[in-house]
Amino acid sequence: MRSLPLLFALCSAPALAQRVPLTTPAEKSASSRIAPEVLRAHARFLAHDLLEGRGPGTRGDALAQAYIASQFETLGLEPMGTDGSYLQPFDLVGITSSAQVMSFDAPQGRVRLNFHDDFIATSGVQAPESKLEASELVFVGYGIQAPEYQWDDFKGMDLRGKTLLILNSDPADDPRLFAGKTRLWYGRWDYKYEQAARTGAAGAIIIHTTPSAGYPWQVVQTSWTGEQFELPAARGPRLQVKAWTTEAATRRVLQLAGKELDALVAAAQTREFQPVPLGVKVTTRLTNTVRRSPTANVLALLPGSDPKLSQQVVLYTAHHDHLGKKEGGKPGEDTIYNGALDNASGVSAMLNIAKAFKALPTAPRRSILFAAVAAEEQGLLGSQYLAEHPPVPHGRVAANLNIDGANIHGRTRDITVIGLGKSNLDATLTALAKTQGRVVKADQLSDRGFFYRSDQFSFAKRGIPAAYFGSGMDFVGKPQGWGKQQRELWESKHYHQPSDELRPEWDFSGAVEDVRLFFLLGAHVARQPELPRWNKGDEFEAARLQSLEALKRQDTSN
Repeated sequence: MRSLPLLFALCSAPALAQRVPLTTPAEKSASSRIAPEVLRAHARFLAHDLLEGRGPGTRGDALAQAYIASQFETLGLEPMGTDGSYLQPFDLVGITSSAQVMSFDAPQGRVRLNFHDDFIATSGVQAPESKLEASELVFVGYGIQAPEYQWDDFKGMDLRGKTLLILNSDPADDPRLFAGKTRLWYGRWDYKYEQAARTGAAGAIIIHTTPSAGYPWQVVQTSWTGEQFELPAARGPRLQVKAWTTEAATRRVLQLAGKELDALVAAAQTREFQPVPLGVKVTTRLTNTVRRSPTANVLALLPGSDPKLSQQVVLYTAHHDHLGKKEGGKPGEDTIYNGALDNASGVSAMLNIAKAFKALPTAPRRSILFAAVAAEEQGLLGSQYLAEHPPVPHGRVAANLNIDGANIHGRTRDITVIGLGKSNLDATLTALAKTQGRVVKADQLSDRGFFYRSDQFSFAKRGIPAAYFGSGMDFVGKPQGWGKQQRELWESKHYHQPSDELRPEWDFSGAVEDVRLFFLLGAHVARQPELPRWNKGDEFEAARLQSLEALKRQDTSN
């Protein structure tokens, strides 16, 4: 019997006992269908100017959906949308807010901040007007309530009707708290706005700094201006105004209050922190244009071959939307946010993976569900809707493999796993990377909180184990540090900018290796008898156990 040193996964003792192969000859052959010219071709169409940036609810958005659906149909995948189609339509509520100034008044005087340069504000309500009228400003540190860390920044203070001034990120000084420098969900802006709403606050202002956000102020300016989208409002508390302020503007406001930002930040690093009323009143008024617009996720299924396991799915996701067109552009200015890397390249990767699965002589044991989701740039709305309206119960989704961008700079010796250490998917991925001569590394920018910034988070919150990875920074043929330099250059010059366009010099050779890893990982999950699992004690483990128990009760009752 010949030796198979690379063919057996290291993911679990039961898997090893049953000798589940890491890959099969058929999967290796099918992976060769993933090619750089095909990756480039799909990305070229989806990022074309004719799609006008694929803004949610636009003609370009509909064109992207139609293109992806046609590709699924060409591959012979089954439609999993509404009424026998590939589309899962849903409505978005678009809110375009207009604000000019935000005033801060105290007995000592007034500070007026100007929209765009000093602050960005959006409506927290789906109404023609949202406002703060002499709302008391209270500094609440990081705005975190985390019982598992015995942490509560609010300390029971009555914050109803007030406006909360909040630090971005989470405390990073103590490695025993909030995973040290690794950003958790507590450090994300959407968590902070949600927590502020739960307190009954009227408004929330997050203080922007480039280190705490992980991106410069211009990203806030481009991402939070123009039409903002939400799912139709459900019941529950909502803020009137959600805002950001620059560090410099915040210091001016705090000077009015007789406070120093550095001293407040230092105080916020400990459990003993108490909210600080600043003796300042906040006033601003937003006039809002509110409209409903349709969009859709695009869903397709490759049915599994096992009579029992085919009821479960391996879910691939990639978002098809981007930011649309820039408002108020000058004559001759490029105003289209093409989103070639973010995320035409990710959708192209998923289409290549679907083609590879169809090339297998026999379908995998588990079914494979492909979902090109909408409105990710607006707060993961398409994946949220899919997670709330899944075609199969959460307990039957074996894993989510999410693709958000592709490597455009060439081959790497490493891959970066966002959220390394969260699930037993890591061991399989590590073994697969080894077959490519590559090593797995943890997120080298863990302070950015990337795990909570893309669509896998919508499914992880519901307990579904997720894998989200991309190329590392150790590029073949490049000097040490080159990859980090390219990453920083991209974020400063092209991220969420019209310059995110497909370029002739993009090198997809590394992307091919990454996409093949995504395919082989999903193929392995589709074959192994056991479901992937979160590691013991992970923040999403309890949700997974609950979904599996609910499915067990459902199956028993049937």
